Amino acid sequence: MGIQDTPEEWRTVATATPFTGNKTSVRTDEVVMPDGTTVTRDYQVHPGSVAVLALDDTDRVIVLRQYRHPVRHRLWEIPAGLLDIPGENPLRAAQRELYEEAHVKAEDWRVLTDVYTTPGGCDEAVRVFLAREISAADGERFEVSEEEADMELARVPLDELVRAVLAGDLHNNCLAVGVLALHAALTGDGVDALRPAEAPWPARPFEP
Repeated sequence: MGIQDTPEEWRTVATATPFTGNKTSVRTDEVVMPDGTTVTRDYQVHPGSVAVLALDDTDRVIVLRQYRHPVRHRLWEIPAGLLDIPGENPLRAAQRELYEEAHVKAEDWRVLTDVYTTPGGCDEAVRVFLAREISAADGERFEVSEEEADMELARVPLDELVRAVLAGDLHNNCLAVGVLALHAALTGDGVDALRPAEAPWPARPFEP
């Protein structure tokens, strides 16, 4: 099988939730270490997310520029959103986010990669999709609000994004992982070797 992450769970003897927010919460666990000692681990509990690297027929990627208050930056990102409904099908969620944020639909979908964004302090799992054969979506544009009301939309060549990530000019996790993963796929076994869009996702099991 080669190198592979494996599921494992050390014994938790106590747990508490000192903070519950609108979408996420903070949990405190008392975890037993291999030597028998017990330590406290605080982490954010997250519903999970999907992200979409949408590639047009000229190898340009749809990107959005959005203000992110925790890091005090306007970041270039790819369309993404929370898995708001427990057990939600991630492909359906990704299709919704692409429509809402970019007013685009796609005919060809693949799983690009799955990641834990910050496993040392948050249980967020993200599935990054590759969407191709894109075109304008039907109907009215989705009405946005708050930070999304100020978003900018652009299409940027994939090679330019790769260079910007490696130069330290772009910092969004899903964008960086997505463009580097696609570059690796295109220079390796090809897009057809990617997993199908409905591939199992143990981190966030879903209904077909």
